[in-house]
Amino acid sequence: MTKDPLHTPLCDLLGCELPILLAGMGGVARWELAAAIAEAGGYATLGMVREDPALIASEIKALRAATDHSFAVNLIPSATDPDLLDAQIQCCLDLGIDAFSFFWDVMPAIIERVKAAGCMVLHQVGTLEAASKAEKAGVDVLIAQGVEAGGHVHGRSAGLELARAVRAGSKLPVALAGGISTGRDLATALLAGLDGVQCGTAFLATDESFAHDYHKTRVTSATGKDTILTDAFVLNWPKGAAVRVIANSVTEALQGRYFGHDPATLPREAIAWDDTQPRLRFSTDSPLRTTTGDLEAMALFAGQGSGAIKDIVPAGERLHDMAATARQELKPMKS
Repeated sequence: MTKDPLHTPLCDLLGCELPILLAGMGGVARWELAAAIAEAGGYATLGMVREDPALIASEIKALRAATDHSFAVNLIPSATDPDLLDAQIQCCLDLGIDAFSFFWDVMPAIIERVKAAGCMVLHQVGTLEAASKAEKAGVDVLIAQGVEAGGHVHGRSAGLELARAVRAGSKLPVALAGGISTGRDLATALLAGLDGVQCGTAFLATDESFAHDYHKTRVTSATGKDTILTDAFVLNWPKGAAVRVIANSVTEALQGRYFGHDPATLPREAIAWDDTQPRLRFSTDSPLRTTTGDLEAMALFAGQGSGAIKDIVPAGERLHDMAATARQELKPMKS
C-alpha cells in the first residue's frame, strides 16, 4: 500500500489520520466542531479559555459521546485567574483528559502539573524564545504561530519563517499556524519539513462552528488585507495582547492608532450579551451563536488566509478538501 504523503509522525503521536489540527478558539471550538474535525481525520481541540468548569465538563462529555477519537483541551494559563485555572485543570484531570493545548506565556509549573498526571502537552508559541522555554518545560508538540494568524497573536514573525527556525532548533514535532486555509498551505508546510498545520479561521467559517453566522459571513467576504493587528480589543487579557480582526467601526475609530491601548483606561460599555452576560466594547469576546446586540462592533477574529475562505461548509468537507489538494500538490514531489 502506498504511504499517504500527509501521514507524518505527528499523526501517530496524536492518534489522528491527518496532520491538520483544530485551533482551540475560545467560544468557537465547542464539541460540535471538535467532533466534526476528529471524525474527518484531523486532531480536535476544545476551546475552553476562561470557561466555567461545569461547561468544560459538559463539553467534554458531549464530545466523547460524538466521537471516540483523541482530542485536547485548550486553556490559556496566563490569561486566566489562578483559582479558575486550577479548577479547570482539575476538572479535566478528573474526567481523564490526557492532552492539553496551551498558549501565550509559557508557565512551567502548569506544564509540570499536567505532565505529572500523564498528559501530553501541545504549546503554541510566537517566538523562538518561547519555543525553547516550552521545550525545556517538557511539552510534547510545538505549534509555531505566525503574525498572519487570526485571534490572539503572540509574536511578530511570519509563520513559515518562525516554524522553520523552531524546527531547526528543536527535536519536537512542529506544526505551523497562522493564515493556513488551503491544501496548498498544508503542502508548503510539509515540504518545509514541518509535521503539520493548525487552522482556526478556516474552521470558524463552518456549519459546526459555534461562531455567530454574522462572524462567519464576514470571514467569507473578507480578504487578508481587510484584517488588522491591534491591541485595542484587550479587555479580559493582559495589557499589550494583540489580536488580528476584520476591520470594523471600532478599528476605524482608532484612526490608525492600533497599538498602545491600556485595559485599565478603556471604557466598560456593554454592547452585546450572551444571555445575561454583558459583552463589552474593546473586549476579546467574539460573537457566538448565543450572542445578541451590536455584533459589528465586536472582535471579528480572522487570519490573513481568510481570502481563500469563500463559503460556509461542513468542517469535515473543508478538511477533506484541504487534504485532497495537498495530496495533489505533493504528488509530483513524491513520485
